[in-house]
Amino acid sequence: MSENCTHDCSTCSENCSSRVPKKEPCNQYSNVKKVIGVVSGKGGVGKSLVTSLLAAESARRGNKTAILDADITGPSIPKAFGLHGLCDGDDLGIIPFTTKTGIEVISVNLLLENEKSPVVWRGPIISGTVKQFWTDVIWGNVDYMYVDMPPGTGDVPLTVFQSLPLDGIIIVTSPQELVSLIVSKAVNMAKMMNVPIIGIIENFSYFRCPDCGKDHYIFGKGSADAAAVEFGLPILARIPIDPALATLCDTGRIEDYDGAEIVKAAVDLIEQA
Repeated sequence: MSENCTHDCSTCSENCSSRVPKKEPCNQYSNVKKVIGVVSGKGGVGKSLVTSLLAAESARRGNKTAILDADITGPSIPKAFGLHGLCDGDDLGIIPFTTKTGIEVISVNLLLENEKSPVVWRGPIISGTVKQFWTDVIWGNVDYMYVDMPPGTGDVPLTVFQSLPLDGIIIVTSPQELVSLIVSKAVNMAKMMNVPIIGIIENFSYFRCPDCGKDHYIFGKGSADAAAVEFGLPILARIPIDPALATLCDTGRIEDYDGAEIVKAAVDLIEQA
């Protein structure tokens, strides 16, 4: 313990012996069995895409599935699922939106009068909002909840790691030379918070030519494999550069993607976590 310790673990990232994480209780009308965080050490690698694909595959297997969009300043989940409008609520709590395949979703974009309005909030308010998504939303009975986190290791990821009962995290990366650095940040934070790491998913992995069927590794090849070996983690999936997938995200039809088998192995391990 530092001699300057304030005994307020919510403002500190030190991994000292006195740290006793205090998990926030879920809404009293909710029962969430398993919570999986989707994280990365940097932005733009496709955490929201991976979160959407994982949730869609979980729901496809008949599981009651939910997404907590913790990326407060850059929410992408509602657009991927074609969700617009404002959440309802009552004295019991906030009622999440439900996608066409039954996935429950909460996101700050579903609480704004104008979804294009920027969220210009200080860190404590953003962190408090994420906590409220967990404590004030009536989730009901959920088998798997996926938490789409903002990039980095700042306020919100720290809030999620400390306040939510995470059963494990998925680290999302891309096939570039910065992979080791990106993964190391997420790995080290997970270790500090004693959260299990399920594995790595590589996005933008390759492009499959529609004419010849050959895979082209536009952003390079092997960096994710090297990082996986370095940290002793499995590669759970390699998501290709697929124009059809991009179009489905842009038009709110991510659940219609017929290539969801690419994340089946990842969901298999999530179910075992």
